[in-house]
Amino acid sequence: MISLAAASAGFAASAGLIIAIGAQNAFVLRQGLQRCHVALVVAICACGDIAFILAGVAGIGALVQRWPAMLLALRFGGALFLAAYGLMAALRAWHGSGGLAPTEAQQSNRRRAALACLGFTVLNPHVYLDTMVLLGSLSTQYAGAARWAFAAGACGASLAWFTALGFGARLMQPIFRKPAAWRILDASVAAFMFSLSALLLLDPLETLAQAS
Repeated sequence: MISLAAASAGFAASAGLIIAIGAQNAFVLRQGLQRCHVALVVAICACGDIAFILAGVAGIGALVQRWPAMLLALRFGGALFLAAYGLMAALRAWHGSGGLAPTEAQQSNRRRAALACLGFTVLNPHVYLDTMVLLGSLSTQYAGAARWAFAAGACGASLAWFTALGFGARLMQPIFRKPAAWRILDASVAAFMFSLSALLLLDPLETLAQAS
């Protein structure tokens, strides 16, 4: 019963951090709507989260807090990556080039999709703070097998969320059969990416890590 309670707590904590509007989720949603390399994208996102969660439970989160230079580098690298992706989304919105059917280049270029997904996964310092630091800290409330049950629950939440988001996005396809809907989505994504980029530059991540 203790392990079940710990797993449930891990699932709830992880879901609360993951199920939120974010750059990574916006990317997975778009790939899901286009049915373009969905399994690959979902696998990268889920595996990345699982690796970070397990590392955090194992105690690596404490080391991340002691590396302010790494967090600083991630801030600027992540801000640049998000700004570039926001610019691409803005251009799609301006030209009306979004649509349910991916272009031939998008459909064939698995490497580009994988690299973009990895960028959203590893270049966002908040991912490290949420998974390694916050979930790692919460896991210390449990000992022995219960601690790893907490980790299993947290990993399960990540896997369930990205699977549902990526493969469930097709349910929204009737809305996105209209070109105008894609222009609105791309414009919203562009604004969101630019905002996140600005927040990364302004947000004192080192202070946040210490407070965690």
